[in-house]
Amino acid sequence: MQEIPLCNTADLSDGGDAVPFDVAYLGETCRAFAIRYNGQAHAYLNRCTHVPMELDYQPNRIFDDSGEWLLCATHGAAYRPDTGDCGGGPCRGGLVKIALSESSGVVHWHTRAQLQPVEF
Repeated sequence: MQEIPLCNTADLSDGGDAVPFDVAYLGETCRAFAIRYNGQAHAYLNRCTHVPMELDYQPNRIFDDSGEWLLCATHGAAYRPDTGDCGGGPCRGGLVKIALSESSGVVHWHTRAQLQPVEF
């Protein structure tokens, strides 16, 4: 497992804009995003489980207006920000979670066998 620097801790605010990044998931380049919810940073693949489309309704806007749900703009599937679990709407399971850590003011994402940095 490798830790990849993603952003500064201050770049993530509770219920605020997501910080996007690219990953290779199962050999395919995918968008991912990091958010902060109740003080904790979380990251997921930016792929709805209903239809494999990105969730954003505007660039980096994934939270609903209440700041309590991650919402797919296309069909309204709602996901819990802290777990990625389906909370309502046409979900087929939960979002793919990406492990994060924070140290010295930097957020890092963690690789695993099926989740790697994109090679350019």
